[in-house]
Amino acid sequence: MDLYEYQARQLLEEQGIPTPKGIYAQNSHEVAEAAEKIGYPNVIKAQVKIGHRGQAGGVKLAKTRDEAILAAEDILPMTIHKHKVNGVLVAEGKNILHEYYVSISVDRSSRDYDVLATANGGTEVEEIAKEHPESVKRLHIEALDDFDIEAARQMAESIGFYHADVDQAADILLKMWRCFKENDATLVEINPLAKIGDPDDESSKMLCALDAKISLDDNAAFRHDGWKRFSDPMANDEYERRAKEHGLHYVHLNGQVGVIGNGAGLVMSSLDAVSGAGEDLGTGVKPANFLDIGGGASAEVMAASLEIVLSDPQVESVFINVYGGITSCEQVAKGILEALDSLSVVKPIVVRFDGNAAQEGLSILGASNNPNIHVASTMEDAAYEAARIASSAKEAN
Repeated sequence: MDLYEYQARQLLEEQGIPTPKGIYAQNSHEVAEAAEKIGYPNVIKAQVKIGHRGQAGGVKLAKTRDEAILAAEDILPMTIHKHKVNGVLVAEGKNILHEYYVSISVDRSSRDYDVLATANGGTEVEEIAKEHPESVKRLHIEALDDFDIEAARQMAESIGFYHADVDQAADILLKMWRCFKENDATLVEINPLAKIGDPDDESSKMLCALDAKISLDDNAAFRHDGWKRFSDPMANDEYERRAKEHGLHYVHLNGQVGVIGNGAGLVMSSLDAVSGAGEDLGTGVKPANFLDIGGGASAEVMAASLEIVLSDPQVESVFINVYGGITSCEQVAKGILEALDSLSVVKPIVVRFDGNAAQEGLSILGASNNPNIHVASTMEDAAYEAARIASSAKEAN
């Protein structure tokens, strides 16, 4: 679950990380009130779960009430990189002396946590990492290890913080780590972590999180009642919501072949096979979804799965890829046929079984003489057939 900036700031503030004063607003009237409370100058920032808002015109400086209102009226109707703006953050303007980038994330390739930082923060950190990799500092933390104040201080020194800034930076890094661990986050990013203040007054200088991005692990939601405050109706995909109600793991994609399987690894392989078939056919056909039904493939589960997948108008065919384990493919086949009896919308379905009672299951499907059911012996053959059917339908449309 990705958070909006104003939500991410809440978690940082709960750890005591300094942030500018800010108020979330959803219309120009609220923006005017917030701007008066915050004071001037302030910054009107589009709230979208995507980066590069500034380049898209989603961040504007306001020096008066009228400027704040005009900025909000420009930003609120925007769609930035296909993300509809969900309100704005009216934030206190700060005098920036220097910008840093710091983040803590899950590194799935090395199976540990990464602390990543550079003294060259701002909007183009990716380019800096490519062009000047030596300026990016990285610290790996093993899954069972901890990140303490001494490690935070060493990291701060390696980044390039100086003098009293090292103490402030180490404190912020440690608080970021606590935010990351306590909230079951997969990413806590501050960009920029800015040095602010009057250049002629040393006592006014301090580090402050001017922008933040936080992603939370959805699988840990049961441990966090407080996450209900982060519910985002705008981000709720209708198909994903319906799947969740049935306890199904579903991700909506932008292709034409619906994919249903049992087991995340098998479904991921199915997606790759469909994409590969689409490339071989030269039609650009891709998977329309990821749907993992888990260990159960009863008629009820299959009916719910097919109903969700087939209700997507972009779907032209369905690829069902099941490895029989505790639930035999014979039972899965019966579940598919029962499900089809209850559905009003049916499109061609390609089935591949392997494992427990695979041949028995395929025989049941073959004996049904259902013209919408096609069987294949391998995953590659099934994916190709599903992609071919979808390609033909795509060309016909």
